[in-house]
Amino acid sequence: MTGRAEVGRLRQHLDTTFSRAERLDADPELRSDFARYLCVLASGFVEQATTELLIEYARLNADPRVQRHVEQSVRRRSNLNTQRLIEVVGAFDPEWRADLETFIVNEFKSALDGIVYLRNQVAHGIHVEVTLPRVNEHAHKEDYRPGSRFIDPT
Repeated sequence: MTGRAEVGRLRQHLDTTFSRAERLDADPELRSDFARYLCVLASGFVEQATTELLIEYARLNADPRVQRHVEQSVRRRSNLNTQRLIEVVGAFDPEWRADLETFIVNEFKSALDGIVYLRNQVAHGIHVEVTLPRVNEHAHKEDYRPGSRFIDPT
């Protein structure tokens, strides 16, 4: 799968994992451990979804040599907080950048940056107190689907 189909598959996996977490009747510490895992998964979703959409855009609109360059370039990106996401998308089209800067403000910016921050803390072995509702709030801003309003490869 590629492009939007892959993003849909990734989103389904993320949503299913959140659903399983909500059914946990375990002790608070285990729920917190699961919440930390979900931070990593949600941050990875943003990275992978953005990568898939940009590669699909290049596949549909560029020469194969440019496609390879785009794929190598965007696959090396990680920790896509708001600033980095805007830089990556903006490198493709200044209008996309402007649209994204207008769209990702306030709670969307806070949610994305919060998930990436928590992911980095977890990945570097720093203990963070995080709850499933907090991660769920950050990860499920329903109006925010990476690239959905800005990159349409079809």
